[in-house]
Amino acid sequence: MIRRRGRHAARARVPFGPVLVVLAVATTSVVAWRLGALPGGRSGEAAPSSSSSPTSVPSPSPTPSPPSPTPSPPSPTAATPGPINTSFPGLTTFRGNASRSYYGEGPVPAHPEIVWRYPTSGGLCMQSSDQDGVRTWCGTGWTGQPNVIEHPDGTIEVRIGAYDGHYHFLNGVTGEPTRPDLVTGDLAKGSATSDPDGYPLYYAGSRDNLFRIVALDRPQPTVLWSIDATTSVPDPMWNNDWDGAALVVGDYLLEGGENSWLYVVRLHRGYDAAGKVTVHPRIVATIPGWDDRLLSDLGDTDVSIENSVAFRGGVVYFANSGGLVQGWDISSLLRGGTQYRRVFRFWDGDETDASIVIDDQGYLYAARHRTTNVPSRPMTREHEVGDLIKLDPRDPKHPVVWSVQLGGFEPDGGLLGTPALFDGVVYATYTEGGVAAVDATTGRLLWRRALPGPTWSSPVVVDGRLLVGDGAGYLSCFDVSHRGRPPRLLWRLQLGGTIESTPAVWRGWIFVGTRAGGIYGIADPRTVARATRGGSATTPRPSP
Repeated sequence: MIRRRGRHAARARVPFGPVLVVLAVATTSVVAWRLGALPGGRSGEAAPSSSSSPTSVPSPSPTPSPPSPTPSPPSPTAATPGPINTSFPGLTTFRGNASRSYYGEGPVPAHPEIVWRYPTSGGLCMQSSDQDGVRTWCGTGWTGQPNVIEHPDGTIEVRIGAYDGHYHFLNGVTGEPTRPDLVTGDLAKGSATSDPDGYPLYYAGSRDNLFRIVALDRPQPTVLWSIDATTSVPDPMWNNDWDGAALVVGDYLLEGGENSWLYVVRLHRGYDAAGKVTVHPRIVATIPGWDDRLLSDLGDTDVSIENSVAFRGGVVYFANSGGLVQGWDISSLLRGGTQYRRVFRFWDGDETDASIVIDDQGYLYAARHRTTNVPSRPMTREHEVGDLIKLDPRDPKHPVVWSVQLGGFEPDGGLLGTPALFDGVVYATYTEGGVAAVDATTGRLLWRRALPGPTWSSPVVVDGRLLVGDGAGYLSCFDVSHRGRPPRLLWRLQLGGTIESTPAVWRGWIFVGTRAGGIYGIADPRTVARATRGGSATTPRPSP
């Protein structure tokens, strides 16, 4: 049985032609590569051409900015950087940083117990509609990774959206609310972002059309500004949900919507005379997540942006549910200018809802999934390139370094979880039920481990410990400290309900929700005792 994520049905599409009138056309090309863990052109492997390769791309910039400088040659093994927030501790966005490659701070519990469940009874549920009609949704879903904020007084706050339409703010030690909920009009899907620069701001989307900027220094969370997915762009595509966790880079917010547009927003953050946080946002660019060639190749318009955008060197990277991976140079915008242009385009053939991951040498890792929404979508491209792909954006004509097929080709087959990088290895879950390890340099499959499906949760690696949630409600921890060896199962904890969400690891704690309706705080008994003695179970003072 196929399990569907919370997605609305497709909206009636406005013709794309009028939008193209204002778009300048640039020229680029990409090359199709054969299936499997085959290296790219660096080792001399011939690359077959593809009739579905694009010949032109749109660029809304009337005066293109100059290309970014060419990075130095990469080293074979890439490390992963730290959190995006450097002035205070915590996990402030999905996968922790701009490259979507920071997973939290250890230690990972060695003898974990469920310390608390929120709510203590019942579930976080509401009715919502999608392409299958109206039904009840419970708990937390894909990607659903909590923010974890360590406040100056030592308290830990967990911030997470749920399928009851609320964003919840919980004490990390007790599971008790630290402040009133932020209430939206529909499912609070995906992952949200806490301001990485210390402003008491929270950036969160919902299925009710709205992406919100929320002040957290008031008696209750207060919406200061919002974007409406249906009215903020001329040609909204698939639907009006907001799944991705925004990035804040300088004073700019970067967010993709399921309407298939990327937003660049100047925030103008500050404080008023009473010391309350303020914003005066202005949308400085809306960038299409699709082009005419993509729609022609697909034969449909299911091209929503469901991943959390990544960023490196002035370029924002994202993909859509039509399989289009893009990089846009927005460095001029971030300096207060008006220019932006596409510098990378690659089509992998089908839904690419997992976030693009960037290693510290600039390589991209993309993960593809077989759509359940458009059964008639052609599969030719899916048999040309694997569902886990390493790309070099510095070589746009021959970007594939390697690809490997981990999942199947049936509907819902492939990869929905965002890959994780650790010690030169890429870890990825595949929806049929399992997790795999692939050598990041060569693309060689190192091992597979079967798990109860569906496995949509994104794997997390901290201190050589791999955490994976599965379809039977188990959270498993594997020892991956010995690179390339098959992993040893260290522990397995039953939470109940499918685990679609991504765990957050923070200093001896794990926080995660499940589809059974609850959010969990997990730790070793000794960690709980230390936290209780240290006073971190108290309600935090207002801070980031």
